[in-house]
Amino acid sequence: MPSIKLKVLIFLFTLFAALQTHAQECKGGLGDAVINQDFGSGTGFGARLPSTVTSYNYVADGCPTDGNYTIARGTSGCFSSTWHTVLQDHTGNPNGYMMVINASDNPGQFFEQKTTIGALCPNTTYEFAAWIMNLILPSACGGSSSQPNITFRIEAPDGRLLNPGADANTGNIQPTASPTWIRKSTFFTTPPGISEVVVRMVNNAPGGCGNDLLLDDITFRACGPVVQAGFAGTAAVTSQNVCEGQPASYDITATQGEGYTNPAYQWQRNFNNGAGWVDIPGATSNSLHVEFPASQLGQYQYRQGVAESSNISSLNCRVYSNPVTLEVTSYPTVPAIPPTAVCESDVLTLTATGGVTYSWTGPGLTATSQNPLIIPNATAEQAGRYTVTVTSAAGCQTIGQADVTVNPKPVITISPAQTICKSASTTLTANAPGAASYSWLPSAGLSNPNVANPVASPDATTTYTVTVVGTNGCSNTAQVEVKVIDRPTVNAGSDKKIFVEQSVKLEGSAEGEILQYRWSPADYLDDPTSPTPTATPPDDITYTLTVTSVNNCFMVSDDVFVRVYKKVVVPNTFTPNADGTNDTWNVEALETYANSTIGIYNKNGQQVFNQIGYAKPWTGTYKGKQLPAGTYYYIIDLKNGAPLLKGWVLLVR
Repeated sequence: MPSIKLKVLIFLFTLFAALQTHAQECKGGLGDAVINQDFGSGTGFGARLPSTVTSYNYVADGCPTDGNYTIARGTSGCFSSTWHTVLQDHTGNPNGYMMVINASDNPGQFFEQKTTIGALCPNTTYEFAAWIMNLILPSACGGSSSQPNITFRIEAPDGRLLNPGADANTGNIQPTASPTWIRKSTFFTTPPGISEVVVRMVNNAPGGCGNDLLLDDITFRACGPVVQAGFAGTAAVTSQNVCEGQPASYDITATQGEGYTNPAYQWQRNFNNGAGWVDIPGATSNSLHVEFPASQLGQYQYRQGVAESSNISSLNCRVYSNPVTLEVTSYPTVPAIPPTAVCESDVLTLTATGGVTYSWTGPGLTATSQNPLIIPNATAEQAGRYTVTVTSAAGCQTIGQADVTVNPKPVITISPAQTICKSASTTLTANAPGAASYSWLPSAGLSNPNVANPVASPDATTTYTVTVVGTNGCSNTAQVEVKVIDRPTVNAGSDKKIFVEQSVKLEGSAEGEILQYRWSPADYLDDPTSPTPTATPPDDITYTLTVTSVNNCFMVSDDVFVRVYKKVVVPNTFTPNADGTNDTWNVEALETYANSTIGIYNKNGQQVFNQIGYAKPWTGTYKGKQLPAGTYYYIIDLKNGAPLLKGWVLLVR
């Protein structure tokens, strides 16, 4: 592990602007970098620095140890357990070099550089800045590594310190989890008559583990007032677009903040032709009038330089405004929109490309920015020429056109809705002048779905749709319903049982499209045309329900039987004394119930008579012997679902 100290410095000269609060403040803006040291680029390792620059030893082709440095493109392979692996310099220049410093154990000056005479301007404030990286990993040295701490000393050639104050010291540069460049700067003002300075970098960190660093991009920038330039006296407007081949005229003005006692101005231009920023002869006022001829595509920029009047001729003394830009852009290229034919009531869609915004006009159409242009239901009145104005992002416009034809759809005359009986047929008819083809859907049940007049034999009610295509390619549709009357189903209901003189409601029903209900015979019915009439027959009878479907397509029937039971009359007294009168217990009409049962019981509940049917009336005997006079009890079950008949009978002797 290398012994760690402070960070090595390196030449001066690179730039990167940023305002901070310092003992000598820059209250305005910064100019271009007048000195910019980025250590160059190349393959392998960079060249040794002059011995007057650093007292550290140079390592030509490896990783520097304590008190050594190298000029390299990265730190791959160097002390990977304690150093970050850095793969490119601060600015990311291809093969760009940076200074790799392994600090000496002894704090002190490690870098010194004198600017050339005339590199700086007298009575001018400058920013000196450098980008520094702490190479040590946070985990190195048990987490207690020594941290780079550097003082920038800017001196006049006679040794006077020009940057006294807190900003001369970087403070401790803390280790970071990933490689991180930190920009450090200080401000100084050149005395009258002084155009050169000496820069010294002093390592304040103690010896021990740590204090290894990278140094890159050292810059000097002049400091002056903030200068803001804009078009038409508005600083917020810093760009204008001009269409190719169109002349333009602009006034550019600038405003300056405090910073110079006697400022002078010089406008520059940069036409991005490789020449960079160049002074415009005679353009030394606070505003600039630009007569811009019809020009080629490109970007044309202007800015104002400001310095003390005694220094305005030196590029190293100026600060500059923001650039304002004239962008000469091409007109949008609008691909031709082919002629469009659409059928009436269909969607008309026109699409233009090549721009950012679009404005369409056409027959009956006010200007609209819709693109694609969509007209949902095209009509004959919307046929004709449409014009689209295509505008680029820069505001340049090109006109495009599209011709639209709206073709009529076939006019179809179709047969009216029809009703047929199931298994029957009907002919559908469709007629459209100028028709090229007919197509019917669904095709099931049609003799030929591709003719104008097919025969339809559907099994169920069907809506047929005919599509007619005209000779112009437009199509239209029409529909016709063929209603199919199916064979109905009928149910006369369940058989009924009643006693004579009683009534019963018949429960007839039917499914299907019914035209008429009819019961036969109509005898003893209150309404023979109702599906549920009331019947009062005196005797057993069979009724037939016949239903007729719509269009008299079908007649179907079903029967119901009404059983009419005679009324059972139970006497409550009889005298079996052989006088020929009321000698038996004769239950009137019981013999008509062949399956009926009868049981007779004495007062003790003993059954004394039992019989199925009633072919022979009870004579008041039990097992051939006469029973004594008294009250007996009966239970009669007619076996027809009727309630049991219960009661008493008096036997008189």
